[in-house]
Amino acid sequence: MIDVRDLHVTFTRANKTIQAVNGVSLAVKQGEALALIGESGSGKSVTLRALMRLHPAGQTKIQGLIEIGGHDVLGMSEKEVQKFRGKQAAMIFQEPLLALDPVYTVGQQIIECIRRHKPVSKADARQIALRALEAVRIPSPEKRLASYPHEMSGGMRQRAMIALALCADPQVLLADEPTTALDATVQIQVLILMRDLQKKLGLSIIFVTHDIGAAVEIADRVAVMYGGRIVEEGTIGSIMKDARHPYTKALLKSRQHGMARGKPLDVISGSPPDLSNLPGGCTFAPRCAFANDQCQSHIPERRQVGSHHFVSCFLVS
Repeated sequence: MIDVRDLHVTFTRANKTIQAVNGVSLAVKQGEALALIGESGSGKSVTLRALMRLHPAGQTKIQGLIEIGGHDVLGMSEKEVQKFRGKQAAMIFQEPLLALDPVYTVGQQIIECIRRHKPVSKADARQIALRALEAVRIPSPEKRLASYPHEMSGGMRQRAMIALALCADPQVLLADEPTTALDATVQIQVLILMRDLQKKLGLSIIFVTHDIGAAVEIADRVAVMYGGRIVEEGTIGSIMKDARHPYTKALLKSRQHGMARGKPLDVISGSPPDLSNLPGGCTFAPRCAFANDQCQSHIPERRQVGSHHFVSCFLVS
């Protein structure tokens, strides 16, 4: 359903070239959920927005192949992209209060999306919008159709955003850290809702997050990004039980789950790389305690270390 090969995304701003994504390849089958995890600045959100062609064309250069549902996204005209967004693939943004238009009600925005992609009357579109809010379990959906985004809680706004994304029956859902701004109780509710909808509708999902716990709840597979590259990929079980890349191991150690009370959290020393001045070798080498001369000078190739488990690291045999 999603096929991305050798994706490069480069931004040019103030005579500076920023290599945000550097040769990313990934595939997602129909009905499968892939979690894209990593620190802020690793290229996760840039990758997701590139799949929807949301970057400003004048400042962005995108190279590679992006196919979603058999559609060549990079080969589309602007008019074709507008038809593609929402109908074939839809996106849930990190902060719905910013993504939703504050001067229109939630109902007006969902109805507009439905009528943009389906030949239905306004009355029929309203009924579809009502069912969409019911599907995401918003209390009093009739009332919420007439609500403005600021009149709803964070959890309700995120559910409304999911309803908006799914109202035109897309096959692919791209979720950019949709639970980051929510409290822990609402986070788990939204994750369970997304997983239920995915199974019910057969959606293919790419779920961007820096929260490994969220990835465990929703994903079948995990791809770990660092410095604009995927450094490890595997099933959720193989990554959690047998992480092989030093960066993935460091991420797993830096979470609170399983830590003894009073013990300091393990942290990854150093800072993420400057994407306008990437190192010549492995991007994680400057922060890796095990890096050698080869790591500093060469980029490791992707290699298979288990069933559906791949790592890009010279130290992994």
